[in-house]
Formats: sequence, C-alpha cells, structure tokens
Amino acid sequence: MQYRHEWKHEISYPDLLAIRTRLRAVAQPDPHAVDGKYLIRSLYFDDPSDKALREKLDGVNLREKFRIRYYNGDTSLIHLEKKSKLNGLGTKFSARLTAREAQSIVDGDTGWMMESAQPLVQELYCKMRYQGLCPKTIVDYTREPFVYGPGNVRVTFDYDIRTGLAGTDFLNPDCPTIPAGDTPIVLEVKWDAFLPSIIRDAVQTPGCRVGAFSKYAQCRIYG
Repeated sequence: MQYRHEWKHEISYPDLLAIRTRLRAVAQPDPHAVDGKYLIRSLYFDDPSDKALREKLDGVNLREKFRIRYYNGDTSLIHLEKKSKLNGLGTKFSARLTAREAQSIVDGDTGWMMESAQPLVQELYCKMRYQGLCPKTIVDYTREPFVYGPGNVRVTFDYDIRTGLAGTDFLNPDCPTIPAGDTPIVLEVKWDAFLPSIIRDAVQTPGCRVGAFSKYAQCRIYG
C-alpha cells in the first residue's frame, strides 16, 4: 500500500496566475488533460449518519470515502475509487466500471457486485448492504494538473466547484448543479517519498498555510 503526502492550500486568483507561471517553467502539464484542464464529475457515497462527512469535519486520523468519477463528460472510462487517510497521508484504490455498472449502483441494483472480479467493487457492495452506504451528492469542478517526475509529484488547481445537492443522476450531463457556496481555488500538491525543492519553491505563496479543504464537505453545505 503506497501512501502519499498531500498539501492543500486555499489560494486567490492572483496566486493561481503566479504559481501557474512558475510551474510552467519547471513542470509538465498532465498529458491526458484537454487544453490543460479536466472537467471532473464525482459521485460521493456516505452512510445514513454521514460518517464520512463527520469524520472529515472532525479531523479523524483514520478515515475513508468512496466515489465514482469520470472526466470531460466521457462515460466510457469510469472509475470507482476509495480514498483513505492515515496520519495525514493518503492512498487511493481504483476499479474500472462500465456506464451500465455505474448506473446500476446509483439505482441500488447491487446484486451483481458480489460476483465482480474486482475486490473494490465487492467491498463497496458489502458496505452498501451492511453499513447503509449510498450515493449522496454530485461534485463537479475544473482541474488544471501539472506533473513532475522526481518524487512522482502532481500539482493541481481546482476551481468552479459545483454541487448536485441531493441529486445522484451523475451520468446525466444535464443534471443540474449549482455553485457550492463561496468556494476558493484549491491548490493541491501530492508526492511520494520526497518533494523536490524546485516544486516546493514554485508553489510557495506568502501567508498560505496547509489546510484540509474538502470538496465533498463543501458540496454538502446545503444538506
């Protein structure tokens, strides 16, 4: 299990412009991005007592959350993901889903999941059945990603965060979403064993401290 370090900063638009310029001089845009960006849509899961939300807000040391995600409106490539946190470090497990499988999960048609060859799909099935895990809300946002080989570094800017409120029709491109309150631009820096000083210097912003911003928690502000 590979845990990664992660920094999150809430930054201003002038900060984004300055950091983006520095990153372009030393890092590479993610080659899979379209015009340097992703449009990301995720569907997050939680239990009836909102355990994942409460643990995030309370800063619980060991926690996990499940989501289904696709990029740029392309439902031919959908991933089920489980993100785990321990002592401030993060790891992620992923499994491919077809659009039909993703829709069946949203619809509560889960009988097939226990027969899946993918352990993560089986795990979600067990937690949906025995812990009451279910889809909670859609989270949409735009991401600008940069990568840097040494340290396996990934730097992203996330903004225009929108919530689907209680909507879970996440394969429907016309599913309505609204701005998730007064959301900031979020700078995320992730790396493995070490963070090269050239990246550390590029992302420095006076007055910014490492925070714990959660797009899922932000998108639950209306319920």
